[in-house]
Amino acid sequence: MNKILVSLVAILAGIGSVVPGMAQEMAGLAASPIIIAPPQTPLAQTIKSGLSTAYNGARKDTPAYTEAQKLYFFYGARHFEPIWLSTAANGDVVFSEPAQKILTLFEAAESEGLRPSDYLTPALDPAGAKGDPLKLAALETAFSGAALRYATHLYNGRILPQSVDANLDIRPKNLDEAALLAQLASSPDPVSILTALEPTHPEFLALKSALVTFDDSKTARPIQIAEGPSLKPGMSDARIPTLRTRLNLPAVDGLVYDDVTVEAMKAFQSTLGLDIDGVVGPATLVALNGGVPVTKADIIANMERWRWMPRDLGQFNVFVNIPEFRLAISRDGVEEYTTRVVVGTVKNQTPVFSDNIRHIVVNPYWNVPSSIIKGEIAPAVMRNPGYVDNQNMDLLYNGEPVSPWQVDWSQVSSTNFPFRVRQRPGAGNALGQIKFLFPNKHDVYLHDTPSKSLFSRSARALSHGCVRVQNPMEFADALMANEPNISRASLEAMFGPAERWVNPEKQIPVHIAYFTIRVGADGTLKSFGDIYGHNAKLVAAMGLARPAIAPEIIAEVNSIVDELSP
Repeated sequence: MNKILVSLVAILAGIGSVVPGMAQEMAGLAASPIIIAPPQTPLAQTIKSGLSTAYNGARKDTPAYTEAQKLYFFYGARHFEPIWLSTAANGDVVFSEPAQKILTLFEAAESEGLRPSDYLTPALDPAGAKGDPLKLAALETAFSGAALRYATHLYNGRILPQSVDANLDIRPKNLDEAALLAQLASSPDPVSILTALEPTHPEFLALKSALVTFDDSKTARPIQIAEGPSLKPGMSDARIPTLRTRLNLPAVDGLVYDDVTVEAMKAFQSTLGLDIDGVVGPATLVALNGGVPVTKADIIANMERWRWMPRDLGQFNVFVNIPEFRLAISRDGVEEYTTRVVVGTVKNQTPVFSDNIRHIVVNPYWNVPSSIIKGEIAPAVMRNPGYVDNQNMDLLYNGEPVSPWQVDWSQVSSTNFPFRVRQRPGAGNALGQIKFLFPNKHDVYLHDTPSKSLFSRSARALSHGCVRVQNPMEFADALMANEPNISRASLEAMFGPAERWVNPEKQIPVHIAYFTIRVGADGTLKSFGDIYGHNAKLVAAMGLARPAIAPEIIAEVNSIVDELSP
């Protein structure tokens, strides 16, 4: 059997495993009479002949037979009329008008951040197919495959998120491929049907616009400030003239870091979400020197991640961008509240996923994850048996407290270790005074923290995976804006020794996202560090070329990460 036909038959035949509607349709074939509508045109007769050859030539009880049968039924229900082929006046087989319009989209795929070669394959060549039933059937199904591939890439992206990293816990959106093919075949404007599948998020559209005009050759790094000790107001340093030039200040005699230069530095820091202290420390120095410049590959990779996002983020939602160390609450696309966050370390990464906030817990217990019990608590107890009590923790067996002095902590790595550790509510509780729950398999949520000093750092990948919120009660007040019976005051009135659960009337969508490029209100592209390497891995998975990063830049960034790590 023609290999092209076999593989592309599988595209339509496999729809049942992905699309519930198509699965029901195919499941019903065995229980109801199957009517094969007779072909009404010579071309339809030719396609029937080709599909029949594939169907009858396959051995029963094999996947090839099942696939060929389903494709035969699919086209048989429409009199074997092709979706994409038509016969010209001279008898040549050509692509239909809808197919010609879709081919134009394939040719312009680069403007979508996609690759034309993924769709304009050698299988889409009608030359030589005239009069050959198998080749005509293969050509028809090849175009169906290319159209579905293009639609899927527009709607869900080219790359499966989990293939990049297991921490990208993103479910593909459902696309009814069978209905889509029928819609494309019958519509006078198939282009509008396909283009409607792309994301409508404003930042995606802004990135798409930036891609069209982006020029990698114009991404030269700004004037470089040499490495050295942190610059503080009033200090003298040979780098001051270069720094003033970098900040677009007029040249002056002297090497003093004066008030004018300090104020210009604070203005620069404010635009990038850095600590606005006027100190040129490691993070500010990297920002001044441009870090790693944005490339076309970065834009395309961030467009891909927007395709992974839900179509509708929610009219009122919470959006955490991990590389930005920032949380925002938006209503109708407009930010109403924002604050700093701490996210997971490179070792304990915060996963990327979407969910709904369902509960608020005041005075929470902290149920310590088994990884922390094994990696931190057990070693601490073996050094100091009083550690559990000193940390206001309980050791639990079947839900009941037991003495930590009676446990063999050397067995904690065993899969049969039957104990749990829970930290009681209190000032030193790792979750602080409040947490915001969206139950998920990662056991990740938003919460307060007693470690307030961490929010003063520019790089804040410092947690065990959960997202710590800088101003949790301000956040709670903004989060409960739509709840008539819940407010900051009502939550603070619950502070005390007992855990209290509050259930909002409406669940609130929350998105833990990973974007290394954000688009500002003025259309400028703001770049953030690829702290987990997700962007670099996606760029590689997409086969996108990018300029090599100079070793000295890599060393510079790594030294800053080391310096800022706890």
